[in-house]
Amino acid sequence: MRIFSGIQPSGDLHIGNYLGAIKQWIDLQHKNECIFCIVDLHAITAPYDKENLSKHILEQTGSYIAAGLNPEKVIIFVQSSVKEHAELYWLLNTVTPLGELYRMTQFKEKVKKYKKNENAGLLNYPILQAADILLYDTQAVPVGEDQKQHIELARDIARIFNRKFGETFVLPKVKLPSHGARIMSLTEPTKKMSKSDGEESYISLFDSPEKIKKKIKSATTDTGKEIKYDIKKKPGISNLLTIYSLFSEKPIEELEKEMKEKSYKAFKEELTSLLTEKLESFRRKKEEFSSRKVYIEEILKQGEKKARTLAEEKMAEVKRKMGLQ
Repeated sequence: MRIFSGIQPSGDLHIGNYLGAIKQWIDLQHKNECIFCIVDLHAITAPYDKENLSKHILEQTGSYIAAGLNPEKVIIFVQSSVKEHAELYWLLNTVTPLGELYRMTQFKEKVKKYKKNENAGLLNYPILQAADILLYDTQAVPVGEDQKQHIELARDIARIFNRKFGETFVLPKVKLPSHGARIMSLTEPTKKMSKSDGEESYISLFDSPEKIKKKIKSATTDTGKEIKYDIKKKPGISNLLTIYSLFSEKPIEELEKEMKEKSYKAFKEELTSLLTEKLESFRRKKEEFSSRKVYIEEILKQGEKKARTLAEEKMAEVKRKMGLQ
């Protein structure tokens, strides 16, 4: 099966990225044809550090490999290095209903968040994402729950194009993890975990034991003392239980029984110990790859060649169908 997914080059991966998407990537790479992309064109729709963008791209690639992706099994490349992404994006603009873009939940959220940076890229973001996916005849897109609406739009765009110009694009399916599709912020557990909300709101895959301890200790809990999963009444504890469950591979019901007589403090201490242990290998591998810049650049170069071969072939078909060639 052909798999495609990508993450913006915005610093260290956090556990929400890992549990919501990358853990799926690692599992899928063994039996599927996988293409994973550093989506730098998406990143520039929001305020970003242009001086360090290229550095972040290399760091992100190293993070992917440290997290478990095997560059000998998968294609890893930078979005902007394959011009067909931008080219197909423009062509898909001509068949995408404007009303569909305005109803996208993430567009509404980003307009509120970046009031001083409202731009057409924020509105058209899902069309570029559709181009990323459709360019490679993608069959499944492993993402977190927050991206489900965008993948559904990509399917709709593919249907519209196919009806108008003939069968051209595969209709991609969203592939959500069975659990942990949406890990929430440590400081605001009703919001998705995000690096843009400050360092205390997330745990990086590569955080030191000291940082993990500090962040879990200060993580928002709820009124009362019971350690019980209730997403509406106890969003803070529910989020921490979800994280504990996914890293320990124990059902939440089992954890509720184990923690029945324990305080929030004791629960947080156990979660801290668990995360410190589970993230140790990520920290170690990240340190190893941080000094191998040439190796990382070569992985991206080879990935770019492979991706471009596929993309050029698809774009030739698209242009032919649209009467542009």
